[in-house]
Amino acid sequence: MTYIAQDFSKLLELKIFSETLLLNHFTLYQGYVANTNKLLESLDYMLKENTFSRPEFAEMKRRLGWEFNGMRLHELYFGNLGGKGFPGTGGKLSDMLSDAFGSREAWETDFKAAGAMRGIGWVVLCQDKTNGRLMNFWINEHDAGHPAGCTPLLIMDVFEHAFMLDYGLKRAVYIDTFFANIDWAAVESRLI
Repeated sequence: MTYIAQDFSKLLELKIFSETLLLNHFTLYQGYVANTNKLLESLDYMLKENTFSRPEFAEMKRRLGWEFNGMRLHELYFGNLGGKGFPGTGGKLSDMLSDAFGSREAWETDFKAAGAMRGIGWVVLCQDKTNGRLMNFWINEHDAGHPAGCTPLLIMDVFEHAFMLDYGLKRAVYIDTFFANIDWAAVESRLI
């Protein structure tokens, strides 16, 4: 099964990012899709040829986590953009955020604070599959730091490529713009 890059060109209409930034970001994402496919094909070939004991197999196997998660995190990130801000109180997600953090505003403060930390990575609102609890996580790299057994609900890319071209060092402005354009229906649809 070959992975196919999804079309997120509808985000060009939002005008929250320049066309140049988005097209570069889409190209980066498409590279993750292509590299995931290449690695899977190569790994399958090595397994069939009984050459999986070679160091190349181990390195490709390790790299697969980076490329696959880079693909999937970008799909989730682009997929949760395109909305018009928080839908208000009374919805399932809003109630769950209030229960988990004391209030939706407290959750937002925590999420934004994680995004404002120095470093590159992702901020992810996750739901623990075992008990439904919502938690914000910092994921430093695509292939490291993912909370096992959790479903990603809201993903914010805080690698420089996601904002520097348009926002420079004004990460807080990027984060506020991101929040104003979240598609909360997409986020809520990811609840378990």
